Amino acid sequence: MSTPLLIPESAGIHPAVTPMAFVHAVLQVYAQRGIVPDAALQAAQIAPAALHDPQARITALQMEHLCGTAMRELDDEGLGWFSRRLPWGSYGLLARASISSPSLGLAIARWCRHHGLLAADITLQLQVDGSQARITLREERDLGALREFCVLSVLRNLHGFASWLVDKHLPVHQASFPYPAPAHADVYGRLFGAPVHFAAPMACIELDAQWLQLPVVRDEAALNTMLQRALPLQVRPYKPAQPLVQQVRQVLAAHPQCLHTAASVCAQLHIAPRSLHRKLQAQGSSLQQLKDDVRQHRALHLLQRSDMPIKRIAQACGFAGEKSFIRAFHVWTGQAPGAYRQAQRGR
Repeated sequence: MSTPLLIPESAGIHPAVTPMAFVHAVLQVYAQRGIVPDAALQAAQIAPAALHDPQARITALQMEHLCGTAMRELDDEGLGWFSRRLPWGSYGLLARASISSPSLGLAIARWCRHHGLLAADITLQLQVDGSQARITLREERDLGALREFCVLSVLRNLHGFASWLVDKHLPVHQASFPYPAPAHADVYGRLFGAPVHFAAPMACIELDAQWLQLPVVRDEAALNTMLQRALPLQVRPYKPAQPLVQQVRQVLAAHPQCLHTAASVCAQLHIAPRSLHRKLQAQGSSLQQLKDDVRQHRALHLLQRSDMPIKRIAQACGFAGEKSFIRAFHVWTGQAPGAYRQAQRGR
């Protein structure tokens, strides 16, 4: 899981609103480590002349490419913010530690607690006071020149991941930062869609505590898919899953024992098969992926909560035979269904 700064894309397709200050922050880490940043700048299509223009801005897509290349070349998902590198995949581990949480509040609390295992330079904490929830970031050391980039990115990353967990854009009441307003302070309003206060005692974002009760709707399969290309989730405003994906899931889940085909699904949704495949692809999904997700979720539930024989579970999940179910289950989990059930019962 990676953590570049999120810059929303509003009316334009790719509006250039990301300040050049954040590009210079990334380049500073390259300089500190004696690595030439040419590949990252080329990947982001940032012209050398633009680096010398303090008024220049880049798009969210350019920031995505810049940070993605930098994280790999520097092998540091923290982009130099912390006293130790966070090797590629560090934030993925953080996400996996939170995905099994039943509620958003517990997921955020776990994220904050486990972040301290990755980096002791900052402390994240979820605080609830009546109807208000606050995610705070306390600096445990001087973060130096990368302070703004670090504090802003960490909070925005956590907010983006939290929104993804519940498939809702979580509205922020206000955001506060413990440093003077920078020259590009206007960007902060775009980032959080809320009032922003500078020179505050501590960095934090505030939201309605009721959101913490929402159930986590993502599972391990969804996380694996998201982590294959996590940067777009971080550099663009989160948008809930498209209606068609939800409708297909509902059709599949309503009759999980059926051998669903594109034709049978389309008949219920009154859509042409070609249109179904095209729209699902545009939304980053596919019918087969959704079928696998629904089947896997039901299989795990039945193995954990029932004594149903494997053959009957295969039928209940829409498989033509037990062997094909066992093969698919091994791909999903790396285990045979029987071994998985035994391991779960032994806990």
